[in-house]
Amino acid sequence: MKAKNIEINGVRIEKPLLPGLPRNRSIGVYACENRKKHNLAEVVFWKQVHQGKFHGIDFTRQLVIGNYIADFCVRDLGLVVEVDGGYHEQQRDEDAQRDAYMRSLGLRVFRVSDYDVLHNRAAVMRKLERFIVEHYGVVDA
Repeated sequence: MKAKNIEINGVRIEKPLLPGLPRNRSIGVYACENRKKHNLAEVVFWKQVHQGKFHGIDFTRQLVIGNYIADFCVRDLGLVVEVDGGYHEQQRDEDAQRDAYMRSLGLRVFRVSDYDVLHNRAAVMRKLERFIVEHYGVVDA
């Protein structure tokens, strides 16, 4: 099956060639449990992006990458989306380490606050569009 082309606001999105992602299978059960939990901001974001609703892009929820669980991932692009709650203020060093690990695998990380997802959803989706266009967009000559 051929992957479909993605375009956002008239800009063609290029899918990078990425190696397979490492995963710690021992935390897979925990990721599955996380999918069943109802974190409101994540559920709201998921409703905006699942089943290709966001420009036909295929998002995965609670994906194990190495020893981490990404809130959302677009494997075709190598994009991780993290919806951060207030507790992330106390774990900035851990988040920086996690982001550095993701980048070492060739992934890009888009972070958004749970407050913005719940109260500024349209703005969050526009920011995500701009992020994708900036990092994956191709201007055809």
